[in-house]
Amino acid sequence: MKYNRLGKSGLEVSALGLGTNAFGKRSDEPTSIRIVHSALDLGINFIDTANIYAGTESERIIGIALSGRRDEAVLATKAGLVMGQGPNARGSSRGHLMRELDNSLTRLRTDYVDLYQIHTFDPYTPLEETLRTLDDMVSSGKVRYIGASNYAAWELMKALGISDRSGFVRYCATQTSYSLADRTPEQELIPMCLDQGVGIIPYFPLAGGILSGKYGPGGEAPDGARSKTDPGFGRFLNERSIAFGQEVSGIAAAYGTTASALSLAWLMDRPAVSTVIVGSSRPEQVESNIQSVSLVLDAQVKQALDVASEPYRHGKPFANYRLT
Repeated sequence: MKYNRLGKSGLEVSALGLGTNAFGKRSDEPTSIRIVHSALDLGINFIDTANIYAGTESERIIGIALSGRRDEAVLATKAGLVMGQGPNARGSSRGHLMRELDNSLTRLRTDYVDLYQIHTFDPYTPLEETLRTLDDMVSSGKVRYIGASNYAAWELMKALGISDRSGFVRYCATQTSYSLADRTPEQELIPMCLDQGVGIIPYFPLAGGILSGKYGPGGEAPDGARSKTDPGFGRFLNERSIAFGQEVSGIAAAYGTTASALSLAWLMDRPAVSTVIVGSSRPEQVESNIQSVSLVLDAQVKQALDVASEPYRHGKPFANYRLT
């Protein structure tokens, strides 16, 4: 396994991380536990979850899976999206975050998380309040490092400026949708992160499976595909995205590898990327994705991928989760 620094922090994370959105939803508890153990056995130490995944089931299952193996994992979770019906059941206020952190720690069966991330920018809470709360969490020992998710470049830069001015701990990483099918972060976010020493953690690195080659010309997917188990995912499938997935598959076949491995290896090679989180619903998928870590791309295939994906540098992000 290859390990990278998370931004300019001292924390080292595996180049390939494990996304756990499927736990308790597309993967039952025993299967999810086997996935975690398989990842750890292969040297994957970065495990990413959130309080809202599968209605808190993802965190609960991870807590069980890490029993006796907590020290092997760099455990990351998030808070800030909607957790209930009440007026204070969302956002990045001090009250909401402190309550959600304690709840997450209970479900995860641990007394600290390595990386605590704000799931999306909260336009209704002053950043000073959020950042002071996160600073207190680090001081308390319940959190080791902090990160952001779904922040625009200006929002993240404003947060870093406030932290620097106030002496608060800084965001060392940010999650964003980033893949061959979504290169919009290259416009503003990645240059800013390179300048400020913030690590990029791409989510949807395979565009929800579109870049895995599983979708045929008519958009038909095999059983278990996300488009079949998650009805809301259908909004990402269209003629253009499916055709692009097939184009990437063709480049991968000519290069002697799989579309998934090629797409992940391309991301790992991008500037500022610290770890790439990939969801798995079966242990075999973890074993298959690990091939991307040792895949070295030559100049010719890099150029082919860059040219093919150039249109995806512009337009709307593939995904962006915001409070409404």
